[in-house]
Amino acid sequence: MNAVMEAMLKHASARQFTEQVISQETLESLIRCGQAAASSSFIQAVSVIQITQTETRSQIAELAGGQTWVVNAPVFLVFCADLQRVNYACVKNGLGALDGHTEHFIAATVDIALVAQNVLLAAESLGLGGVFIGGIRNNPQLVCDLLKLPEQVYPVFGMCLGWPVHTNTLKPRFPVQSILQTDQYDLSQVASSVDDYDQQMQAYYQTRGSNQRLSTWSAQTAGAVQKKQRAHMLKFLQARGLLLR
Repeated sequence: MNAVMEAMLKHASARQFTEQVISQETLESLIRCGQAAASSSFIQAVSVIQITQTETRSQIAELAGGQTWVVNAPVFLVFCADLQRVNYACVKNGLGALDGHTEHFIAATVDIALVAQNVLLAAESLGLGGVFIGGIRNNPQLVCDLLKLPEQVYPVFGMCLGWPVHTNTLKPRFPVQSILQTDQYDLSQVASSVDDYDQQMQAYYQTRGSNQRLSTWSAQTAGAVQKKQRAHMLKFLQARGLLLR
């Protein structure tokens, strides 16, 4: 175990921040760390939009479900999968414009996710904290309009960054034995691993210092994924020139 691994294992989302600012120099360093992430075929299909205008932040906070930390955080970023530069490269080199292949969508989405995780890890190494904002996908077209995003670019999630007021308790993860499998997928262990983890999470929710609840991981997860289906996303993405093939 080294300092990097220890920092990774201490991750907890932060939603309350002090008024201390994050310098632009620090932010740019964090973005460079993000860019150091692996990229599929080195396409670097990513863009990050820093939102400084209070009105824009307020509108995004509202459409994301009233997440006030979007407004209050010292830094709010929107991470976008961006195929515009890739499309230009294809046209420039005589290979034709992109035409919405699913593989390109996946590659760009994975690219920006890796960048964002690097950014957050780098931020936490400095004592900063943050939280991902997937709620921007509640109304992605409004986000595109606010940020003037062109076709072949879509907002994947936001991120708040700042100096945390306090450190949240760590949520237990699934045991490694449930995640790490050998040679082939073991379907037979899914139910027992979830049942055991439900008991662990139920105990965690009842004993944490704030926001105690009577719940389990499966109850929380089932409610979240069935509620957040966001059926509008496919048509939205296709209108962006994505997921056409």
